Amino acid sequence: MVELRKRREAPSAGHEPPLKKSSSATKVKANPDPDPSKTASTVVGDVQTGKKLTVGTTVDLDGFGGEVETQDGEMTNLKMLVNDSKNGVVLFTYPKASTPGCTTQACLFRDEYISLTSTGYSIFGLSTDSPQSNTTFRAKQGLPFLLLCDPKATLIEAIGMKKAPKGTTRGVFVVSKTGRVEAVEPGGPAATVEVVRKLISDAERANSQAGSNTVETQAVENIPEPDNMKAQNGAVASDHGSQADVAAEVADTAEKLDGDADT
Repeated sequence: MVELRKRREAPSAGHEPPLKKSSSATKVKANPDPDPSKTASTVVGDVQTGKKLTVGTTVDLDGFGGEVETQDGEMTNLKMLVNDSKNGVVLFTYPKASTPGCTTQACLFRDEYISLTSTGYSIFGLSTDSPQSNTTFRAKQGLPFLLLCDPKATLIEAIGMKKAPKGTTRGVFVVSKTGRVEAVEPGGPAATVEVVRKLISDAERANSQAGSNTVETQAVENIPEPDNMKAQNGAVASDHGSQADVAAEVADTAEKLDGDADT
């Protein structure tokens, strides 16, 4: 007897068996958002020209860094500050007023204010803080210099102290009356003061050396003539005098002879 097997039913139209997952498929994990504190970077450069600011370069102060506001609400810019200074401008940048690190930095500049301005530099603090915050900061710490408010960070970026994506790098920028960059360097509270201190010390040493050279030159010119040289010069002068006397006597004798001959 032949056993009959039941025939499999054909799959209904439109129905497809599920696909097996490939064993070689690679799972891709989504990268988390990067930590801003780890990706932040500082670019020291002039945003107007795209050139890196280095010591010895000269910047065009016209429109450099845009306008900023003092803690008293007065609008100004770097060119005006430089023009009003005797020898140039020192800008120290700080992230946020009245925080521990920024307070230490500002107070270090306060404590050495007289010596750091001895060669004619004008000192200013620079941050993105509001006039109100900087006014409170200045009054509480008794700061002798103005604090500049740069909420859009235009000047901060121009001197290379803007931190990406947002923030301010602590540092110092020094520019002369002619626009020459004397210093541009990020650093901690004490390091920023040391940069200016060394700059002032080098300038004073150069001025002292120049003055010493002038004194030495004058001293050489005013060295008294030795006695033996005086004697020699006197003898020469005496010889010249004797020769003149002899010449005069010869002339008188010749004149007498001429007179006798006429007689």
